[in-house]
Amino acid sequence: MTGNPDTVVVGVDGSDSAIAAARWAGALAARFGLSLQVVHGVPRLGRNLTEAAAVFQAASMQYQSENADAFLKSAADAVRCEQRGLVVTTAASSDPIDDVLFEASKHARFIVLGGMDISPAAAVLLGSTTLKLTTEAICPVIVWRGDRTSPNSDAVVVGVDDTPAGRAALATGFVFAAQLGVALRAVHSWALRRPPGTTVLPTLMDWDAVEALQFVALTELVDEYHRDHRGVDVTCFLESGTAAGALLRHLEHAQLVVVGNRGRAALAAAALGSTSLNLLHHSPIPVVVCHPDPP
Repeated sequence: MTGNPDTVVVGVDGSDSAIAAARWAGALAARFGLSLQVVHGVPRLGRNLTEAAAVFQAASMQYQSENADAFLKSAADAVRCEQRGLVVTTAASSDPIDDVLFEASKHARFIVLGGMDISPAAAVLLGSTTLKLTTEAICPVIVWRGDRTSPNSDAVVVGVDDTPAGRAALATGFVFAAQLGVALRAVHSWALRRPPGTTVLPTLMDWDAVEALQFVALTELVDEYHRDHRGVDVTCFLESGTAAGALLRHLEHAQLVVVGNRGRAALAAAALGSTSLNLLHHSPIPVVVCHPDPP
């Protein structure tokens, strides 16, 4: 993480979701001992296939520009009402909001976005603010989901694998669990069987032994990061199937799920089968997407 990460930055657009995300971001900043910055930017001017779409987009940009100060004040007041001692600042920009938040990610501790459904159509729209930020931001990006406006005592769930992105997620998950004083659930998925037609593994395989080795590898990896956070209660789960499916099964009585994104290449990260995208679409709780530290 680069810069001086002493601020949580939340983007707002006047929607109820953005106000709720700002309240949650303010509560998170207070728990971490950070300040909060509420920012507003205009929608990005994209390609319009029809004249009606161009008119709608122009009207949306004008509406956002004219009401930026009101949107910022509404969100900041909602946060200050609940977090009395928190330092809250606001900033309006005439630049596209995804550019504003990307620049903020170079010095922020976390970027928070209001939750929204990520449809298959949006997944291929590389101009989407959520997708752009979760694939390109420097610091972790939290996409607020659900209806909670402050952290609680529920666990943090983290998707774990022995890759730079998986390690970044594990390290971030421990930070959240330690700072919030809650338990951590470390979840790793693996393929119990090879797809039909493959012969990489022999037909006669001691799957119990393979599973045992997988679990040992998982616990050893988790313990590397647990050493710095011994006060965190950790439980490891080894699941068969897809990573997204495994994580979704563990989100009951959880308040946050943390995943790694393997790269900042938007086209690759926007693949519909990606774990991050599946969670952004289906998770009922906030999703933290983090990247490996740049070399």
